[in-house]
Amino acid sequence: MEETMSGETMQALMCEKHGPPEDLVLRDMPIPEAGEGEIQIRVHASGLNFPDTLIIQDKYQMKPPLPFSPGGELAGVVTAVGPGVTRFQPGDRVAALTNWGGIAEYAVAPADQTTLVPDSMDLETASIFTLAYGTSHHALKQRANLQDGETVLVLGSSGGVGLSAVEVAKAMGARVIAGASSDEKLTLAKAHGADELVNYAEQDLKDSVKQLAGRQGVDVIYDPVGDKLANPAFRTIAWGGRYLVIGFAGGDIPAVPFNLALVKGASIVGVFWGDFVVRAPNLHLANMNELYAMHADGKLDPHISARYELADAGAAIRSMMERKVTGKVVVRCNSPE
Repeated sequence: MEETMSGETMQALMCEKHGPPEDLVLRDMPIPEAGEGEIQIRVHASGLNFPDTLIIQDKYQMKPPLPFSPGGELAGVVTAVGPGVTRFQPGDRVAALTNWGGIAEYAVAPADQTTLVPDSMDLETASIFTLAYGTSHHALKQRANLQDGETVLVLGSSGGVGLSAVEVAKAMGARVIAGASSDEKLTLAKAHGADELVNYAEQDLKDSVKQLAGRQGVDVIYDPVGDKLANPAFRTIAWGGRYLVIGFAGGDIPAVPFNLALVKGASIVGVFWGDFVVRAPNLHLANMNELYAMHADGKLDPHISARYELADAGAAIRSMMERKVTGKVVVRCNSPE
C-alpha cells in the first residue's frame, strides 16, 4: 500500500525563524514519508486558520521545532500509507488535520484525523471545511445541545468559524442573530442564513440583541471573539442559556462576572475542538459524516473569499493577521490530478 518517494523533493513554505509572514520562504524540501498510523498526501489546497498567524510568531500553544511549514488543515489525494493504516489507500480523496506542515506540495497526517471526501465536494472546499464546520458542529451539538427553535447569537459571524456557525445553527433549526463589525460583513452572514443582524461597531450589542431576542433572551451564544464583546453579550443570555467559549480573536481574554451565570442559571461552556478530535476520534468521524451529508443536501455553503498560489502564501497569512478575511482563504499547493 506504500508508494515511497524517498529522496524526492517538493516545494514548501517554510518558517525558518519566528516572525511575521514576510519572513516565510519557499524552499525545496524532502517529501515527508508516512510513519506508523500516518498517510502521505499530495496536497491540492491548504485552508488557512487563525492559528497559522500565531504559530509562525511562536505565540501558539503548539510549538514545532524550526524549520517547519505552517498550515494545519488541507485536502488532497493519498499517495502512500504508513504501517497500521487500513482505512485509506493511494488514490483516496481526503481532508486532514496536521497542526502544521500543510502549506506544501506534500504532507503527512494522522489517519485518525483524516476523513474521506465525498464526490459531492471539491478538494478546495474540503480544505477549509473540517476545522471551521467541525468546531461549530461540535460546539452546537455536543457542547450546547442546541434544540430546534432555539435562538443563537453568533459573534464574529463573517469569519471562518463564525460563518460556519451561522450555517450549522440554521441547519439544526435555530433562529440566528448574527453580530459583526460592519454592514458588509453582516450582508455576508445574511446571505448564509442569518435571520437578524447586529452591527456592534455602530449599535449597542446588549440593547440590540435584547430587542431582537425578546424578554426570553438568547439560548446559545457562540463567541470566537471574546475581548470587549463577552460581557454585553452574556447579559443577553436566556435562563438556562449556554455561552460557548470558542476563542479570543478580539485579542484580550475577557473576565465575565460569575454572578451573571448565577442569576440566569446559565452555563459557560468551553469548546476545545482540537482536543475533542484526539480524545473522541470516532465521534469526530461521525460528526464529519453528518456535516458532509448536510453539504450534499445543500444546507451548508462554505465561503472561500480568496485563493492564493503556494508562492504567495505569506501574503495570504498577512491578510488574516490584518483581519481582511471573510469566510475562508485557501492556498493552492498543486493542480488537481
